[in-house]
Amino acid sequence: MKKIIIFILLVLAFICSCSKTSEKAEDLINEANLLWDGKQYSDPQKAIEYLSKAIKLQPNFADTYNQRGVAYKNINQNQPAIDDFNTAIRLQPDFVLAYYNRGTVYNNIGQYKQAIDDCNEAIRLKPDYVDAYNNRGINYNKMGKYQLAIEDFNKAIKLQPNNANALNNRGLSYFLQGNNKLGCADVKKACALGFCKALELTKNRGYCR
Repeated sequence: MKKIIIFILLVLAFICSCSKTSEKAEDLINEANLLWDGKQYSDPQKAIEYLSKAIKLQPNFADTYNQRGVAYKNINQNQPAIDDFNTAIRLQPDFVLAYYNRGTVYNNIGQYKQAIDDCNEAIRLKPDYVDAYNNRGINYNKMGKYQLAIEDFNKAIKLQPNNANALNNRGLSYFLQGNNKLGCADVKKACALGFCKALELTKNRGYCR
């Protein structure tokens, strides 16, 4: 009887210990989340510290690796960011955001083919992913494949007609093709939505009136 009671107590202690560990990891992740301003971490290094501690306590949670990868990306530590996105995808093969995030890092370091591959996978998993179409178009632009870029920006704009970023990017593609008329039309639409830097730049260079 005593052995049974001891066994039960050990099981309960183990359950409580796991619960505390999980809660502690959650607290650390929440601390990191408080540093997120909607676009990036206000203090990426601090976010990395919190998330690294959380990973030690809870090493199989894909989203924590994804978040830390974003923090590394914010301070241009590209390889650690890629490593974290790789781990997130290994733990969760259908992790759309991790594919997208890894693609943005590949874009930043000039590995456009890999970036496009990641955008392809993100779009396969989420066919209405506006940002993935936009990012893939950016990479096509950088590779000189302007028509493919325009097709991607068309898809992004069809899904989200008031996406000023996609409008500006499509405008750039048209300018690169030598079609100033359509390029100006797009940057003017973007400006009407409150994003006027591209229009100002093209006016200064004499492309638009």
